[in-house]
Amino acid sequence: MRIEAYGEQGLKDLVKEMGQPHYRATQLFEWLYGHGARSYAEMTNLPGALRERLGAEAPFSFPEIIDKRVSADSTRKYILKLADGALVETVGIPSGGGAGDAGSAAKRLTVCFSTQVGCAMACTFCATGREGFVRNLFPGEMAWQVIAVADDFGMRVSNAVAMGQGEPFANYDHVLSALRILNHEKGLGIGARHITVSTCGIADRIRRFGSEAEQFTLAVSLHSAVQEVRNALMPGVAGTPLPALWDALRDYQERSGRRVTFEYLLAEGANSTDDALAALIDFCSGLSAHVNLLPVNAVDGSPLSPCPPERMGLWRARLERAGIEASVRTSRGADVFGACGQLKNARASS
Repeated sequence: MRIEAYGEQGLKDLVKEMGQPHYRATQLFEWLYGHGARSYAEMTNLPGALRERLGAEAPFSFPEIIDKRVSADSTRKYILKLADGALVETVGIPSGGGAGDAGSAAKRLTVCFSTQVGCAMACTFCATGREGFVRNLFPGEMAWQVIAVADDFGMRVSNAVAMGQGEPFANYDHVLSALRILNHEKGLGIGARHITVSTCGIADRIRRFGSEAEQFTLAVSLHSAVQEVRNALMPGVAGTPLPALWDALRDYQERSGRRVTFEYLLAEGANSTDDALAALIDFCSGLSAHVNLLPVNAVDGSPLSPCPPERMGLWRARLERAGIEASVRTSRGADVFGACGQLKNARASS
């Protein structure tokens, strides 16, 4: 099995099976995810015989950046090629650096990483869903996306979001292993509260996530609190009734004590009516929630178009009057197809 398939515990088990002392697993972990080593040859504090055996029994190939686009707002979108030739997209978003938020001047760097090759959710506003599902990503393949972006920017990653290609909770165990690599002090050392998982709303996994020891952040792609509209926009979760999703979120909050963020892409006429707003306010009742309002982004083949800014501002004001925290977000990287819903492995030459 390739080394990227192992989380922290898996590396400990592997080293033990090879008859090595336990501290070798720590050294291996640190090389892979603390230093971002590109080969076993770099791991000079591991015995040569161990490096040779690892190379034979657990080979690895660090992802290759085969395409990079830089947005006018300094966001960078990457296509990474994995060991088996599969392609995934990753986005680096610098912020806090003043005008332009240029990467070299930015104080913070957020990486939006993918959790699957493709996606089975088939959301109408998402280009990834049109590509279909190929496979789940391994923990190392997710962590290496973040490392690749950090290296390209030449700065530490402050925030990581599992919000790229794929449905994270459809790959739950590998995603949790990846989050723990990102959080680990010998990995990337990103604070748990600065690591977010965005799900379409898989109820049983939301409940499970509430019982995890770490204080990772949960975001739910809601996009409508009207069942028929949500089913049309997000057919992959049409089998989860909104009351069941609400119950799972309530259970998550009781277990974790943490707030949930709702992502809501506003599309003209589809989910932006007065009735849609009333349904959203009603859905948030009884939950500790923050609503992020975003304009739907241009996606080939999608009939959806963004709402005018005035409508988004009105929704925010109405939500806040109802006692619900809300923000209007600007989609970063839309000009290079790196914004929400636009990731489909399109190269700059295409």
